[in-house]
Amino acid sequence: MKENRNEIVINAPPEQVWQVLTDLEHYSEWNPLLYRGSGTVKLGETVVVDAKTATKDMNFVCKVIKVEPFKEFAWKFHVIHPILFRGVHALRIEPIDQETVTFIDTESFWGLLLPTQAKDLTTNGLTAMIEMGSALKERVEALH
Repeated sequence: MKENRNEIVINAPPEQVWQVLTDLEHYSEWNPLLYRGSGTVKLGETVVVDAKTATKDMNFVCKVIKVEPFKEFAWKFHVIHPILFRGVHALRIEPIDQETVTFIDTESFWGLLLPTQAKDLTTNGLTAMIEMGSALKERVEALH
């Protein structure tokens, strides 16, 4: 297994961060990693996101596997076949106080092709997550 993790403090209430994170249709306006999204963040639903990778843009059809409103949601995805490459992307909001949160973004990966992707995930993948966190902070704080 391989995991990437990024944390950033956002000066806004959890509800406002949640609203931006779950509005997949507007990802194209602010999100440099997941630059297009569609679907509803609801347990068991399918969401589709387009993501920038180091080598190409990819389309992921994901199943929402966890939803705790204003706290966390996660989806799972795979490339070609789950045994080859699969992952879980979790987005969590942890309140610091009523007007400040820590946004925690994690991606966990498994599969037979993981060794061929590990270096890219550690470098470019993590960099993209950091850029997404910064863009989320900027978007939410501008709305707040």
